[in-house]
Amino acid sequence: MVIEKKAIPELFEKVLSGEKTFDARLDRFECKPGDTLVLREWDPKKEKYTGRKLEKKVTYVLKSKDLEKFWSKEEVNKYGFQIIAFK
Repeated sequence: MVIEKKAIPELFEKVLSGEKTFDARLDRFECKPGDTLVLREWDPKKEKYTGRKLEKKVTYVLKSKDLEKFWSKEEVNKYGFQIIAFK
C-alpha cells in the first residue's frame, strides 16, 4: 500500500539528509511493514505543497497502545512518550 503524508520543511530536510529515520503520526490510518510512505513537503506558511516528495519503505510499525503492557496510564500521562531512532 502507498501512504501519502504531509511533512513540514524542517522535518522533510532531516529525512532527506538521513538524520531522521522514523516518523511519528496519530494512528488514524493503517500502516504495516512493506508499505511505501510518501512524504510530501508541505509549506504551512503558504498552505500548499512545495512539489518535493520522498518515498520510504516501511520496515517497522510500533503502535502506542502496544506499549500499555509496559507502563501504567498514570506514567504515560505524567511523562508521555519519546521516540528514539537508532542505526
